[in-house]
Amino acid sequence: MEIKYQKSKGLTDKPLSYCPGCTHGIIHKLVAESLEELGVLDHTVGVASVGCSVFSYEFFNCDMIQCPHGRAAAVATGIKRTHPEDIVFTYQGDGDLASIGIAETIHAANRGENITIIFVNNAVYGMTGGQMAPTSLIGQKTTTSPMGRDAHMHGNPIHISEMFSQIEGVSYLERCSVHNPRQVRNAKNAIKKAFSYQKEGRGFTMIEILSTCPVNWGKTPQDALKWVEDEMTKVFPLKVFKDAGVESHE
Repeated sequence: MEIKYQKSKGLTDKPLSYCPGCTHGIIHKLVAESLEELGVLDHTVGVASVGCSVFSYEFFNCDMIQCPHGRAAAVATGIKRTHPEDIVFTYQGDGDLASIGIAETIHAANRGENITIIFVNNAVYGMTGGQMAPTSLIGQKTTTSPMGRDAHMHGNPIHISEMFSQIEGVSYLERCSVHNPRQVRNAKNAIKKAFSYQKEGRGFTMIEILSTCPVNWGKTPQDALKWVEDEMTKVFPLKVFKDAGVESHE
C-alpha cells in the first residue's frame, strides 16, 4: 500500500501535553517535518524554553536541552559555537523571549549567531495562569489586566519582529500564523527556509508564529483561530521583515 501521509520522524511517540485547540502541536509538526525533509535530524540540537513548551524536549526526536527561563538564545549560542556543524534551534514563547529573555535574544541576533529561533506568540503567559504578556493586545483581558491592557498603564504590545528587523546580524525574519491551512503551509515554508539558511551558514534566523491559547483567552478553539485572524494579525501583520538571500540578489 502506498503511504500518502504519516507522522514525521522528527516527533517522538510521546502524546502532546498541550490544551485542546492550542496550536503548539501544529508548530511542532512543522518544525519536525522541516528538519526531517532537510535530512538534519541526526545532527540537530533543540533548546527548550520555560513556558507551555517546557516539555518540548519530550516531543522532538532530536537532541534537546532544557535551559533556564529566557536563556535559550544564550544556551543555543554556546551549543552552536562548540558544535558548528549541528543545526541548533530554540523553541520559545512570548513570555520567555519577549520578556525575561529579550536581552539574550537581541545580543545573539546582533552577533549574527548562526542559530534559528522559533518564536511562538500567543499574546499571553499560557503556562502560569494567563497573565498579561509583553505581546498582549491593547484591551486584551488577562488575569493581571482584568479590565483590558491599557497603553498608559501597561505600555503597548512589543513588536519583536519589527524590532529585530533593524538588527544587522539578522539574516532571515518572518512573521507567520497557523490559523488556517494556507497560513500553515506558509509557516512551514518559512521554518524550512530558516533552517536552510542556517545550514548554509547565513547567520541568525527567526520565525515568529502567531498561535492560539483558547483556555486563557476564554474562547473555543474555533473562536480562538478567528481571533488570531481578526485581531492579532492587525497588530502583528504577517510578512517577511528581512531576507538576506533576496536582498543579496537585488
